[in-house]
Amino acid sequence: MTTFIIDTDLNIIAFPAPEAAQDGLAQGAMSFTSQKELAKLTAAWAATRLVEVWNGFAGVVPFDDCKPVKKFTDRRRALTRIWQAIQRLTPAAHEGAREAPSPAATGEPRPKKVVPQARRSARQAKPHPPGVREGSKKAQVIGLLQRAQGAANPEIQKATGWQAHTVRGFLSGHLGKQMGLSVETLARENGVRAYHLA
Repeated sequence: MTTFIIDTDLNIIAFPAPEAAQDGLAQGAMSFTSQKELAKLTAAWAATRLVEVWNGFAGVVPFDDCKPVKKFTDRRRALTRIWQAIQRLTPAAHEGAREAPSPAATGEPRPKKVVPQARRSARQAKPHPPGVREGSKKAQVIGLLQRAQGAANPEIQKATGWQAHTVRGFLSGHLGKQMGLSVETLARENGVRAYHLA
């Protein structure tokens, strides 16, 4: 049975078995196996947190047909849409996928994480760190940050379609904490603050 974990950063990870999920549980992470369990875990959450969960993966591979929202009409609809979307993370939904072998082929469970991804510009020729998929939003942002003048928040927003707070969270949380990359802040001549990979 597929077991899902939602961590403190609101990332959702799918594991093929409950035993594998136990290994992935970090402090503050919660596991669930059904929409009913997800509803119980999130019962005390404000509706805005459900919007954050949805917008964290909406519009990115494999969720490119899901559109970001400002709010949901009600909690039940939010949970239903999130539950239906994350079913794409189950092992059955990934059978035949070219980029990753199935957990059975590798001999060990392999979690699937909801990570923002999209197209990469053909102009960006610099290599990116291992584990970053070619054409993903992560690769696109890293390419912008590798430029000599770096990238300002509005430039990253325009390239990814993210909001300003999402860009800041991605730079500090994902690139800084999870990937261990050093993101520097630069002051451009016109006074605009830009970010650059050290």
